[in-house]
Amino acid sequence: MAKSLATELGQTGYVIVSGLARGVGAAAHIAALNTGTIAVQAGGVDIMYPAEKTELANNIAAKGLHISEMPMRLQPMARHFPRRNRIISGLSQATVIVEAAAKSGSLITARDALDQGRDVLAVPGHPFDTCAAEGYMLIRDGAVLARYTSDIIETLTPIVPTQATLPLKEPTTKQHTLKETSKLHMKILSRLGPSPIAEDQLICDLNSTPAKVTPILLDLEFTSRFPAMQGDC
Repeated sequence: MAKSLATELGQTGYVIVSGLARGVGAAAHIAALNTGTIAVQAGGVDIMYPAEKTELANNIAAKGLHISEMPMRLQPMARHFPRRNRIISGLSQATVIVEAAAKSGSLITARDALDQGRDVLAVPGHPFDTCAAEGYMLIRDGAVLARYTSDIIETLTPIVPTQATLPLKEPTTKQHTLKETSKLHMKILSRLGPSPIAEDQLICDLNSTPAKVTPILLDLEFTSRFPAMQGDC
């Protein structure tokens, strides 16, 4: 199930994030090697754990990405894994729980995802399977039921085109920008008087935006060209 979901999500354009763990995590990484996968490690990025996943880790390094907040050469310890899980959920739009036994790391990741405002989805298993029990609990408590890849995609934020595929805007020349800035300078100065004026009111009077007006106000202050600011200190 993990392989199927990761493969189809990757083909749709999504990147798969997991913890390079045995079982579900490794299956997800393998399925997404050619479409994009990120392995978050509990120890240093140069320490392959578990050791039998060294070949997979090398393949991810060649085609995807390894990350860790731990220093190089640090061997992972039990206390590092919950910290790693919060990075997995934090990098992701949503966390999909394929299996979750009681008190498993998957549940820690699901809890982190909820704390971070991310969506949590759970794949239902056999009711008598101990590895599926907590998945049912998550669904009972509000997790989205994930039977098919389409269930996940409906929950995720749609992928938008990258900047390279967007239509290019006409470049603004430096001369034109300076001219517009000079005009706005004069408009601001013409509205200043002996009585203070609120910045919000000034922006409204100019029919402009904070992004355009605020930098010019700062420039006027720094160059002592702002009458309302002189003598205030």
